[in-house]
Amino acid sequence: MLDKKPSATRRIPLVIATVAVGGLAAFAALYGLGLSRAPSGDPTCKPAVATAQKIAPLAHGELAALTMATAPLKLPDLTFEDADGKPKKLSDFRGKTLLVNLWATWCVPCRKEMPALDELQGKLSGPNFEVVAINIDTRDAEKPRTFLKEANLTRLSYFSDQKAKVFQDLKAIGRALGMPTSVLVDPQGCEIATIAGPAEWASEDALKLLRAATGKAAASF
Repeated sequence: MLDKKPSATRRIPLVIATVAVGGLAAFAALYGLGLSRAPSGDPTCKPAVATAQKIAPLAHGELAALTMATAPLKLPDLTFEDADGKPKKLSDFRGKTLLVNLWATWCVPCRKEMPALDELQGKLSGPNFEVVAINIDTRDAEKPRTFLKEANLTRLSYFSDQKAKVFQDLKAIGRALGMPTSVLVDPQGCEIATIAGPAEWASEDALKLLRAATGKAAASF
C-alpha cells in the first residue's frame, strides 16, 4: 500500500508558502494593503478639505506649487514667541484663516519672499485673516529684527522660535521639507494647503485665492 503522506521534501514548499502568505497578510495589515483603512482624520477639519477643493482651481500662476489638503489634518498647536518674548500658540489665532510661514535670515528665498508677505499682511489682515511669519534663526536673535527693520517690513507682526521646534513639529507630519514653508490654515487650526518654497503672496493670483479661502469673495472659476 502506498504511503500518501507528503514527504519531508514536499512539505517544505508548503510550509514556506504558508509563512509567506501569513507574512504578506501581516504586512498588509500594518501598511493598509486593502485589509485596513487609514484613520479619516479629525472630523472638525472636514470643512478645511472642502475649502481646499473650492479654491483648488485658483492655484495657478504664482501659486501653482500650492498643494491642497485632501484629507482632514489638524495642525499641531505650534508654540513660539511674540516680539516681546511672550509665549504664543497657534490656537491663540482661532477664528482666523492664517498663512503660517517659517523663515530664516540664512534662507535666501525666505528673505526674497518677505516683502510679498509684508504686502499681503497690509492688504488682507483683519478679523478674518493674518500672516503669521515665524522666524527660526537659532543663533543671533537680533539679526532677523535688523533685517525686517532695514527692509522696512513693518506690517508683519514679529514671531520667533529660536529652538526651531515649529519646523520640527511640521516636519513630523510631513508639512515642512525645506525653507521657506507656508501652510494655509483654516479658523479651526486645520490645513487647507501647503507650499514648499517661496511664492508671490502679494500677486493677484494669491489675493484672489486667499480671499476665496476666507469667504470674502466669490471665486469665479
